[in-house]
Amino acid sequence: MEKKRFDVVIVGAGPAGVFAALELSRGGLDVAILDKGPDIDRRHCPAREPGGTCRNCQPCAIMTGWGGAGAFSDGKLTLSPAVGGHLAEILGHDKAVALIEEVDETYRAFGAPDLIYGLKNDAIEALEKDAAKAGLRFISVPIRHIGTERCVDTMRRMRDTLLERGVAIRTRTPVSRILVHDGRVNGVETGNGEHIEAGAVIVAPGREGAAWLEMMAQALGMTIVRNPVDLGVRVELPATVLEPITELVYESKFIYYSRAFDDRVRTFCMCPYGEVSTEFAGDVMTVNGHSFAHVHTSNTNFAILVSKNFTEPFDDPITYGKSIARLANLLSGGIMVQRLGDLEAGRRSTPERLARSIVTPTLHSATPGDLNLVLPYRYVVDILEMLHALDEVAPGVASRHTLLYGVEVKFYSSRLKLTPGLKSEVENLYACGDGAGVTRGLIQASASGIVAARAILG
Repeated sequence: MEKKRFDVVIVGAGPAGVFAALELSRGGLDVAILDKGPDIDRRHCPAREPGGTCRNCQPCAIMTGWGGAGAFSDGKLTLSPAVGGHLAEILGHDKAVALIEEVDETYRAFGAPDLIYGLKNDAIEALEKDAAKAGLRFISVPIRHIGTERCVDTMRRMRDTLLERGVAIRTRTPVSRILVHDGRVNGVETGNGEHIEAGAVIVAPGREGAAWLEMMAQALGMTIVRNPVDLGVRVELPATVLEPITELVYESKFIYYSRAFDDRVRTFCMCPYGEVSTEFAGDVMTVNGHSFAHVHTSNTNFAILVSKNFTEPFDDPITYGKSIARLANLLSGGIMVQRLGDLEAGRRSTPERLARSIVTPTLHSATPGDLNLVLPYRYVVDILEMLHALDEVAPGVASRHTLLYGVEVKFYSSRLKLTPGLKSEVENLYACGDGAGVTRGLIQASASGIVAARAILG
């Protein structure tokens, strides 16, 4: 018979939940982790198998299960509080830096490689100057790259360590409700109606669980602050075009403010020698990318995203982003791909035109089409301006053969009102990671789990 009472229940087995469990179990507490997805060894995505396509598995094997979305990412550890979340403003810069260093050491102990890209040097300073001339701001941060296949091994080792410490891990166990009495959390209710009691609960559902957490927060009367939605395309081009940059910093982060609308546009998740991939955000398919540690393609891909905050009366950026993604799904049957030259000429890409491109798509299931029919005019203008600015730094980016996949959407979850210890307005209920709107990446999500765990231990 499975145990019904724990010191702490953690909802979500992504990086935030896993690192919270590592810290709590080290402190001797009795801990359970619940996740609606499968265990790491049972997470299989048909789209990532040779010749496979997305089958809209529910829940998505890429987004849910042990290790969260991070387990099947390419494992970029951004070793700076400047990007990837809000920990610096929550904890202060120096504390955030120290915590990131601690998390990085833990990843290394579980198998992350020693090599770090992007350490400051003369070449990076020269790149910053070239970017400034093109109207771009280049952000140089140190990055450790684990690689997709090594990410899985790393998360598996963390699971095995937690099992050795006696942590109860229950996958395929969705949580339907957070149980609260007299303003104090006392456990959770699972999807099959089972009640699991706990002295404290940490919710770390990741981006996939952001809508669920918002629903829980509204039911409990908690304060919610809306974060923006980032919407754009995944760009794919020959790896040689960006080699001078990727060999220097691995992932380049450029920020641009468009002339037409003064919108903030940025590059995100650069995958040198990588593959374009798909994932599901609830009921819509979106595009993404990843890189392996040992298997290389001849292409590099990255996202160009436009950040948009909404004002009254509209207050649902996630629904807005999903509606754009749903339109792309409707017109293409999934993900749409278009040559940059066709987009600028105002015509759709066809299989014949795509075959004439010098870039061979790595996402074979993408359908040639016209992104002008999907993306609002404002976004198209912003993206084109950004591509031509990048072309000044890396000639060839704005080639007519460059491929654009749509759409890519980053749903930055609504942010809960939390203390510096990530404690919510409900007594003994804590929230951390991307799903709580606190972080936007592996390192800071992992660090936020430690913050919540130490607040409980304290």
